[in-house]
Parts: sequence; C-alpha cells; structure tokens
Amino acid sequence: MMAYYFNDLSPFIFQFGNEFGLRWYGMAYLAAFLIGWWLYRLLAKRGYSDLQPQQVGDFIFAAAVFGVLIGGRIGYVLFYEPGMLAQDPLALLKVWEGGMSSHGGILGLIIFTLVYSKWKKISWVNLGDNLVVVSPVGLFFGRCANFINGELYGRVSQVPWAVYFPRELPSVTEAKMEILRSNPETRAEVIDYLQPRHPSQLYEAFAEGLLLFAILWLLRTRCRLPDGALTGWFFILYALGRISVEFFREPDASLILGMSRGQFYSLFMILIGLVFLWYAHRTGRVRQPQPARESS
Repeated sequence: MMAYYFNDLSPFIFQFGNEFGLRWYGMAYLAAFLIGWWLYRLLAKRGYSDLQPQQVGDFIFAAAVFGVLIGGRIGYVLFYEPGMLAQDPLALLKVWEGGMSSHGGILGLIIFTLVYSKWKKISWVNLGDNLVVVSPVGLFFGRCANFINGELYGRVSQVPWAVYFPRELPSVTEAKMEILRSNPETRAEVIDYLQPRHPSQLYEAFAEGLLLFAILWLLRTRCRLPDGALTGWFFILYALGRISVEFFREPDASLILGMSRGQFYSLFMILIGLVFLWYAHRTGRVRQPQPARESS
C-alpha cells in the first residue's frame, strides 16, 4: 500500500481551550487583505486606478467586510446550506469556522463596488479592473486554508500525491483529531476507513489563485485593454478554472443538472464575463497610466 499523506493539520496557529485561538482560516483572510491592499496601492501609484494611493486602504477594508466576508458567508448559506439558519440563526455570523462561498464573495464585491463607485463618483469598471487583479491572492490563501482545515477535499484517487482527509468521517471530531496529532500510532484506527483523495484545494489554489493572478497582472501591466475587459477576463478565466478543478473535487452539495454547484454557478460567471467584454470593446476606452503623486 502506498503511504499517502495523512492530513492531520490543526486549524489553529495557537489555541486557548477547545474553541478559541488564532485560526489559519482567519490568518489567510488577513494575509489576503494586506497583500491585496499593497498590490492595489502599487497599481494606483502607477496610475492604473481612479483611486489615489491614500484611498486604497479604506476601500480594501470596506470591500473585505461588506463584499468578501458578508457576501461570502451569505452566499455559502444560500447556495450550499440553506437549512443552516433554521438550525442555528447565529451561524451566519460564524465566519471563523469556515464555510464561505467564493461565488457569494464575488457577487458581494460586485454589489459593493457598484455602490462605492456611485458614492465616490468614480468609474465602476475601473474600480473592478484593479480589484480583480488582486482578488486571486485572496482565493489562493483561502484554498490553502481549506487544505489545512481538511475541508472541501477531492474525489477518491490513487495518484502518488493523494491525501487522507480524516475529517471525511463524521465520527472524527476535533477532539479525535487532537489525539491523532499527539499520537500518530492511532492513525491506523481511522486509515482503514479512509480513501486517498485528490488535494483539490491545492489545485484550486493554483488555478484560481497563482495562475489567474499571473495572467491578470500581465494583462494589466503589459497590455492596454479597454476599461471593463479585465473584469470580463477575470470572470471567464475564474469560471473555466473552477469548472475544470471541480471534476477532481468531491461535491459538497447535491448536483444540479448533473453538475456540481460550483460548476453550475460558474456558467453564469462566464455569461457575466462576456457582458463585460462586450461593454469594454463597445466603449473602447483605453486608459493611459499616469503615475499618481501621493499627498504628503
């Protein structure tokens, strides 16, 4: 039998008691927001954004709260766990326990940026073009956190890099996981009930995160595209990457028309992307970067 990796990673960086501590999931979001702020500010300094560099911090903070966190959590409950509110109404607020929808977060950002652009009287598509360039950073860290948590794992596979995810067994509680970490010899008690699986979280971290970021960054800094085109390409490329990787991921909800929910919802993202591309090439407004001067 091949010795597959046994994922018994702790969701906590450090822990107080059984429920409290600093979680990798929360740290992933914090790292995503800080790096996203730094990258967006860099784009603003180079003149790609209607926002001034000193305005980026407030925008990223508000986008993180009202777009990503609220949108992502509401999207998860509505798209994947509609019965959650009936069982525990406060579950909608427990973002630190995981359970966020990337589709919900993206939808939340669309609504937030639309409202923000009207409030600040700046171009919505320009705001979006820069935001989508840095957004894959958050997707990357989020998927890495999913892997650490042992959630959203892949389908059964015997590829050499397959992984055992003990949390696939309902009987393996966090208390049981602590025993497995402290005494590796007890792993044999659960391995017989596990099947090696694709580490699909890492596939998604690469496709939706690193690869998508590299493509969009190059398009932003090396090409002169009309306003709105980058947003369109983000929706299309993200959707194609998500649809592809979902073939390796264990569906975490019932199928829709034979597709996983991630694949089904991604079809609408392709349509949205095509609309943005149509708008961009119809208007044809190409921005010439003018390096910004920060106020002292």
